[in-house]
Amino acid sequence: MRPICLAVPALALVLGPLAPSTASADAIREQLELAIELYDEGDYAGTVTELQFAIGEIKALLGGAFARTFPPAPAGWTAAEATQEAAAGFMGGGTIVNRSYSEDGGSGSMEAQLIIDNPMIQGMAALFNNPAMLAANPNMQRVRMGRENAILEFDEAAGRGEITFMAGGGRAMLKVEGRNLAGPDQLVDLLKAWDMEGLRAAAGL
Repeated sequence: MRPICLAVPALALVLGPLAPSTASADAIREQLELAIELYDEGDYAGTVTELQFAIGEIKALLGGAFARTFPPAPAGWTAAEATQEAAAGFMGGGTIVNRSYSEDGGSGSMEAQLIIDNPMIQGMAALFNNPAMLAANPNMQRVRMGRENAILEFDEAAGRGEITFMAGGGRAMLKVEGRNLAGPDQLVDLLKAWDMEGLRAAAGL
């Protein structure tokens, strides 16, 4: 009797909070071995189904690795657990991981987001090296991230804004949005606290 696989399908849009490990390597290996058995038997539809289940669980493991690269909560702030989404097909696919931060005893909030392997963000990468874009918007400014650029947009009067950074030649976009902030430095500091080396290792950037 073949094992019954109860994995969450790869097409699920919201995968929820990320545990340190959401699927064991042995369980994924069993699914892949079952897919090979089905292929050898000529059951191609079953093969595709099992591969989709396995891919979904592998993506969940990868999402957990991405989540561990998110910056810790700054002093005086509390961070929620990271949550993972799988971008819908019409958005080009890929993985989205989010983490929320709230100011202790205050009204400030920040939302960090990683979008990776989504074709829609690749077209935005060229904008980050376009000085004309910055010149056209007085609220925008360049923030150096080593030899690369992040784009900061902040409304001082409203106390809200966002900072966006492209990594891996447009494969990954990191964004931090904030509301009710004392200034843009909180956004910049949170972005710079991201474990970029860990992210590059996990994503192969």
